[in-house]
Amino acid sequence: MRIEWDEVKNRHNLRKHRVSFETAKLVFDDLYAQSIQDRVVYGEERWKTVGMIKGLIVVVAHTYRQEGEVEVIRIISARKATAVERRAYEGHEASG
Repeated sequence: MRIEWDEVKNRHNLRKHRVSFETAKLVFDDLYAQSIQDRVVYGEERWKTVGMIKGLIVVVAHTYRQEGEVEVIRIISARKATAVERRAYEGHEASG
């Protein structure tokens, strides 16, 4: 698996949400992370993954694609989870 992003978008996201994509990629290491298909934009499935990074629950928007044998995750945005998203994650984590 490879994780990638646009560096200009990363800098914008860091200024706006105070979460870098370098940090956001760690959400995929969370055993309790929850991924759901969020929507389809221009024929591309957009996914949302909620998980914990260094004690902070975050939401990462991303896409999946296949490049030969390699699965590629492209991060679109990352932010701190809302109260509703935190409760949903914490409820799932407790029952997991």
